[in-house]
Amino acid sequence: MTTYLDMNATTPVMPEVANLVMKMLTEEFGNAGSRTHEFGTNAKRAVELARKQVADVVLADKSEVIFTSGATESNNIAILGMRTYAELENKKHIITTRIEHKAVLEPIEYLSNNGFEVSYLEVGETGVVNPEDLRHMLRADTVLVSIMHVNNETGSIQPIAEICDVLSEHEAYLHVDAAQSFGKLTDALVNERIDLISASGHKVYAPKGIGALVMRRRGFIRPPLKPIMYGGGQEKGLRPGTLAVPLIAGFGLACEIAHKKSREWQKYAQDLKSRFVSELGNLGAQINGENASPFVLNFSIPGVNSEAAIVMLKGVVAVSNGSACTSSSYTPSHVLTAMGLDSKRIEGAIRMSWGHMTDDVPLSQVSEKIKQLI
Repeated sequence: MTTYLDMNATTPVMPEVANLVMKMLTEEFGNAGSRTHEFGTNAKRAVELARKQVADVVLADKSEVIFTSGATESNNIAILGMRTYAELENKKHIITTRIEHKAVLEPIEYLSNNGFEVSYLEVGETGVVNPEDLRHMLRADTVLVSIMHVNNETGSIQPIAEICDVLSEHEAYLHVDAAQSFGKLTDALVNERIDLISASGHKVYAPKGIGALVMRRRGFIRPPLKPIMYGGGQEKGLRPGTLAVPLIAGFGLACEIAHKKSREWQKYAQDLKSRFVSELGNLGAQINGENASPFVLNFSIPGVNSEAAIVMLKGVVAVSNGSACTSSSYTPSHVLTAMGLDSKRIEGAIRMSWGHMTDDVPLSQVSEKIKQLI
């Protein structure tokens, strides 16, 4: 049986979450917008419970959470939804990095093509930004800083606390794509200087197709976002459409479990990672990215091509060589390219990612298979 080691792409749904989703699909199937009967009332109650469960992960208020289809939509609302405010205030400068997920880079590129100026923080081989570079890059017309928390390819953790300190005296809104850390590595996300947090259910053992955008108020004022879709007025007028109650309920429960178990999950993941690093080190593996999450390892082995390795490992472990969201036609990783790695190292890069549901990892088999390619 193949061991699944691609949790950064998507996670399995926890059994208790799946059971709740099924119950909401078949028994408590009301529309949360229906106000005339108990089916609608029960659905609305489930949504509001989930809203609190999501908010609790980052110590936000439940009124600061809107549900979306996932982090990609949350990112788009956070970035494109800022456009009207930015144009009215004549603040059209955005700061980000070149290692962001395409769900951040492409909306920002769209704004760049429509009169905005974008500055990119460099990361170098570490894959980690220097907060002092941000300090020097800030301008009076900087409206938005968008920096991911944990990189989806390398696992490199950005210094969010230090970034918040740099922004403490500046009015720019801070958006953090937390798809890979929400519910798993969330200590930094409780910082009240973070205005916008994107999260995705299928990265934290909930179903695909559900996520959230946390919009922290400054005092009593919500971030000045405008909707990017229209029709219905749900989710505070920012995200119209009938709420996916079963998915929302499942996402909420997954967040509650993750919030309670995160320390335990981190320790388990780190123990697994230490075993991987030790085994692969014997093969001369080069680790790509520093200060990385315990849930992921990106590595290259000199002389080994990642495509060949993935084929060789088929039936043993399921791994990847980039972001699943852009893998329909393989091109060199924009993340590793932005880090300045050489082409051979990029071509050889393999990502393994796991979680608390990972067991029975055949390390010796992985090692033997890769040795055949060296």
